[in-house]
This record gives sequence, C-alpha cells and structure tokens, in this order.
Amino acid sequence: MLNSNGAYDMKTIGVSKFKEQCLALLDQLDAEGLVVTKRGKPVACVIPYDQLCADLIGSLHHKVKVRGDIFTTDVQWEADAQS
Repeated sequence: MLNSNGAYDMKTIGVSKFKEQCLALLDQLDAEGLVVTKRGKPVACVIPYDQLCADLIGSLHHKVKVRGDIFTTDVQWEADAQS
C-alpha cells in the first residue's frame, strides 16, 4: 500500500467520483486495489477479497522479535502448588 516514501502505490480516487462510478470501478478492480480519498486524505482502501488474505500471510515476518518467555506468567497458581 505505502511505498518507502510514505506515498500510496495504488490508484487513488475521490469519494464523490467513487460514488458515481462504484460498480464500474469494482468491475475493473485490479490486484493493486484502489484508495478512496475525502478532501485529499485516504479514508478507504478497496482491494480484491482474495488479495486481502494473501497480503496478510507473512506480512510481519522479520518485523516482530520475541524477547523472553512468552508462555509463562511468572505467577504462582494454587493449582500448581497442590500438585
């Protein structure tokens, strides 16, 4: 969606024009999708349904680091003490 300069790689369209041409735009929607703007600011992103899921898979790979043990709470539970 955003390139390295912080700009949108997708085509943009104003909300009024989108409202007028909505069905035609949806019929012509490509894999990149479309950003809908209102007063020059993005308010919605229209992308093909299948593309949404594909973009999410692996999108945070190498962007999240786990530090420490994320599975224990370091809290002593009564049930643990009884065993």
